[in-house]
Amino acid sequence: MDSDNITIINGQLVTPFEIVPGTIVIEKGMITYVGPHSGAPAGGPIWDAQGAYVTPGLIDTHVHGGGGGDVMDGTKDALDVMAKTFAKYGTTAFVPTTLTASHQGILDCIGAVKEAAEQGTPGAQVIGIHLEGPFINEEKKGAQNPKYIRPPDLQELEKIREEAGPLLKTVTLAPEIPGALQAIKLLRSWGVTVSIGHTDAAFDEVMQAQRWGANLICHTFNGMRGLHHRDPGVVGAALTCDGFFAELICDGIHVHPAAMQIVLKSKGIDKVVLITDTIQAMDLADGRYDFGGLEIEVSEGAARLTSGALAGSTLSMAKAVQNAVKWLGVSVAEAIRMASLNPAQVVNVAHRKGSLQVGKDGDLAVFDEYINPLATIVRGKIVYEAER
Repeated sequence: MDSDNITIINGQLVTPFEIVPGTIVIEKGMITYVGPHSGAPAGGPIWDAQGAYVTPGLIDTHVHGGGGGDVMDGTKDALDVMAKTFAKYGTTAFVPTTLTASHQGILDCIGAVKEAAEQGTPGAQVIGIHLEGPFINEEKKGAQNPKYIRPPDLQELEKIREEAGPLLKTVTLAPEIPGALQAIKLLRSWGVTVSIGHTDAAFDEVMQAQRWGANLICHTFNGMRGLHHRDPGVVGAALTCDGFFAELICDGIHVHPAAMQIVLKSKGIDKVVLITDTIQAMDLADGRYDFGGLEIEVSEGAARLTSGALAGSTLSMAKAVQNAVKWLGVSVAEAIRMASLNPAQVVNVAHRKGSLQVGKDGDLAVFDEYINPLATIVRGKIVYEAER
C-alpha cells in the first residue's frame, strides 16, 4: 500500500502497560484512533492483523550498520540499505551511530544522515545521529579505532552541532578525560543526550557527570569499569542512580542473562533501553568485515576483533524483544516498552513516537505470538510485510 492512510483491525494492541484487543486508524501518517473496532471511524485501506500483536514501532538508538550498509560509509545509500534491513524486524526508526573517527569522517556521516532524514528512506526512518566517540578512554576502547581517540574539543563540538542541528541526539564519551565535564555541560545546553561509555571512570566521576547532565549508560557492562564492592565503578553508578537510563545489548553474548536481570531489577522497566549495537554484518552470513577501519570476524553471529574483543552485534530489535521475554521474565508489553517508548524518551522524540497514542506518528509493528515480524508500518505506509 502506497497510501499513508490505513486501518488495522483485529489486533492485540500493545501499550506500555497492557495488551487490549482493538483497532488503529492512521490518517496522513498520524494515529487518529486507538480503541474498539465498534467506535472506529471509516478510514483508508483495511489491514487485518488476525489477532497478532500490534505494537509501536521499535526504535534503535544505538546501531552501526546492517544488511551490508555501514554508517561510516558516510552515504545515504548505506543508510537506505540499513533502513530496509531493519524494517524486516519491526524497527520503524533508528539513530545511526558513528565510530571513533576523524573530524571530517564524522562530518561526512552527519551529511549522509541529514540527507536520509530529509529525503526519507525505503524502510525505517532516520531520526538523528549518535556519536559513539571519539571522546573516549583508550583503556576501554573496545572495537573503537585508537588512531582517532582524542579529548573533547568545544570548538569541534560547535562545528558538529552546526552541521547536525537538532539531528544530533546522543554523544557517548568518557567523563574522566580532560575537558569532558565542560563538553557534557555544552551538550546538555543543546538538549543532547550524554551517554557514559568506553570509560574507566570511578564511581564518583560518573556521579559528577550525572550532576552535570549525563543521563545514559552506553551498552551497560561493556566498555567500562565494572562493579567491585570497594570500587563500584561505572556499573555501580548505572545500577544505583535513578538519573541514568541503561542500554542493554540483549543477545546473550555481550551480557549474561543473569547480569541483565540485575540491571532490570535495579533500574526497573522504565529505565532500561534495548539496543542492538549491530554492524553491517547483521542479516548477512558469517565472515570477515570492516568495522571502523578494523578487521572483524563474525562467527555464529558473534562479531570479534582478531584480538577476541567483541565488536558490535548482529542482533535485530525483534530478537532483542524475544530474548527479553525469554531471559528476563518480562511481559511482551514490558519488553516492547524497553524497545520503543524508553528509547524514544532517551532521544527526546517520545512526544511523537514510542507508543500507540492518538496524535503520534503512525509507526507500528505487527508480530505473531513468538514476536516474529509480520508487518512494519512507517507513517502509515507498509514498508515490510511477511507472507501469511
